[in-house]
Amino acid sequence: MITIDEFRLIRDYVEKHCGIHLSDDKTYLVETRLTTMMFEQGCNTFGDLYNRAVLDKTHTLRDKIIEAITTNETFWFRDIHPFSILTELVLKQYADEIAAGKRNKIRFWCCACSTGQEPYSIAMTFLEFIRHYPRLKPENIEILATDISSTVLFLGKLGRYDNLAITRGLGEEYRDRYFVQNNKIWTISDEVKKMVRFQKLNLQESFNHLGKQDIIFCRNILIYFSLEFKQDILKRIAALLRPGGYLFLGASESIIMYTQEYEMQRHAMGLYYQVK
Repeated sequence: MITIDEFRLIRDYVEKHCGIHLSDDKTYLVETRLTTMMFEQGCNTFGDLYNRAVLDKTHTLRDKIIEAITTNETFWFRDIHPFSILTELVLKQYADEIAAGKRNKIRFWCCACSTGQEPYSIAMTFLEFIRHYPRLKPENIEILATDISSTVLFLGKLGRYDNLAITRGLGEEYRDRYFVQNNKIWTISDEVKKMVRFQKLNLQESFNHLGKQDIIFCRNILIYFSLEFKQDILKRIAALLRPGGYLFLGASESIIMYTQEYEMQRHAMGLYYQVK
């Protein structure tokens, strides 16, 4: 059983290296997710595991601990409203600008993309949109998907999902149009896959090298960070967005108390934010 002192050592270590903050009531989470790793590493206690991670100059064990602690819950078209807002409002605006020659690209960044369901949902939303706006082409959009976990990025790049994953939020029409079935595995089509670029990124690091973005999905991740880190990320996202650019959060998330750099907007039953 993990002791409170061991938990706090590991908690502070994880927060230092990826920003995830674990409250004292999350001791069970650390214990359940790291017990197998502890024995695989030949450690007798969680304190031994922590010490081994600190001494590991390759950072391999550090990355394994972070991956084990990270929550990778995701599914297709999560909360639906952001994708409706894209179709009914945002993409129409940018389509008009492309048609008028004011731009030639729409740049998306999907941070904390997990195994790819969210960025691929964005790609499918765009493909459905251009069925009705044939002046736009797939090359008019760039979708960057990032995550701290090499494992989920690898799975996202593969674009292969089992029967359980494929049913979580994905309708049969989209499944039949954009996936190929092979026994119990569904593989996303090359048409969709080539629209998304996966890249490893720790949100604690600078992301200025990503370049200016039009739309950022930072959904269901801020809830895991401390107040200070929330404020820091939101400030840096604001600097990355082009004027009037769009930020989408998770359904249960709000940034009103953390920053004054965005204006909250409402469309139908969904919320989104625009940088001032």
